Amino acid sequence: MHQGNQTTISEFILLGLSKHAEQQKVVLVLFLGMYVVTMVENGLIILAISLDSYLHTPMYLFLANLSFADMSSISTSVPKMLMNIHTKSQSISYESCITQMYFSIVFVIIDNFLLGVMAYDRFVAICHPLNYTTIMQPRICALLTVIPWVLSNVVALTHTLLLIQLIFCDSNILPHFFCDLAPLLKLTCSDTMVNELVLFVIGLSVITFPFALILFSYIHIVSAVLRISTTEGKWKAISTCGSHLTVVLLFYGTIVGVYFFPSSTHPDDRDKIGAILFTVVTPMLNPFIYSLRNKDMKGALRKLINRKKFLPSMP
Repeated sequence: MHQGNQTTISEFILLGLSKHAEQQKVVLVLFLGMYVVTMVENGLIILAISLDSYLHTPMYLFLANLSFADMSSISTSVPKMLMNIHTKSQSISYESCITQMYFSIVFVIIDNFLLGVMAYDRFVAICHPLNYTTIMQPRICALLTVIPWVLSNVVALTHTLLLIQLIFCDSNILPHFFCDLAPLLKLTCSDTMVNELVLFVIGLSVITFPFALILFSYIHIVSAVLRISTTEGKWKAISTCGSHLTVVLLFYGTIVGVYFFPSSTHPDDRDKIGAILFTVVTPMLNPFIYSLRNKDMKGALRKLINRKKFLPSMP
C-alpha cells in the first residue's frame, strides 16, 4: 500500500527519440522502413525453413527461432513508438508499459541463449561431424530450443515482480522510446538497491553462461580447423562460423555496454542508443549477416520466391 503524499501513476509519457516535429517525421519514416524490412526478412527465413525439408536440421531450427525472436523483439517497441509519433500522443498505460518491458527482456535474453546454442551446434558439426546426428538428436534439439524460452520468461518475470513493488510518485516522464527496465528504475522514488542487485547478478549470469559456451565452442573449433590439412577445408569450416561470430560481436558488445553496469552509471542517451542497436538494428542485420550469406538459405529463399511467382498463374 502507498502512504502519505505518494500517488500511483496510471500512465507514463515516452519522450521518444526526438522532441522536434521535423526530426520525428524522419524517425517515423526511418523506423517504419526498418521495421518492415526486419519483418519481411525474418518472415521469409522462417517460411523458407518451414517449407524446405532440406533445411529441417538443428542449425536451421535454431535459426528460425532466432528470426522469430528478432521479429518479436522489434515488435515490442517500434510499433508503439510509430503510433505515438503518428497520433502525436506520448502516453502509454502503466499496464502496457510493464508488459512491454516484460517482453523486451524475454526476447533479448532469448537471442542471448540462442547464440550460445548455435555456437554449440557449430562445435558439434565441426569437431564431431561423424557423431553430429547422434548428439544433436531431436530430443536434445527440442530441449535446447525450449530451455532458453523458459529461462528468459523466468528472468523477465523476476524483474517484473520486483518492479511492480516500486512506487512511481514524482514523475511519469520516461526519457526513452519504449519501457525499458533501466530508465524505469531511474524514475521510481523507491529504493532500487534490490532491483539493481538482481539486475546485476542475473544479468551477469545470463550473459556469462552463453558467452562461456560460445568461447568453449570456438576454442575447440579453432583447434579443429588448425588440424585440417587443406586450405579449402579450413576455409569451408571457417565460413560456417564467420557470420555467427559477427552476430555475437554485435549483440554482446551492445548488451554489455548497456546492461552489464548498474543503470545509474550511464546517461539516458546511451540507454537509447544501446536499445536501438539490440532491439532494432540487430534484428534487421541478422538475416543479412547470418542467413542471406548462406548458400542453402539463399537456395531455399529462391525456391520460395519462385513458388510465390508461380502460384498466381496456376488455374
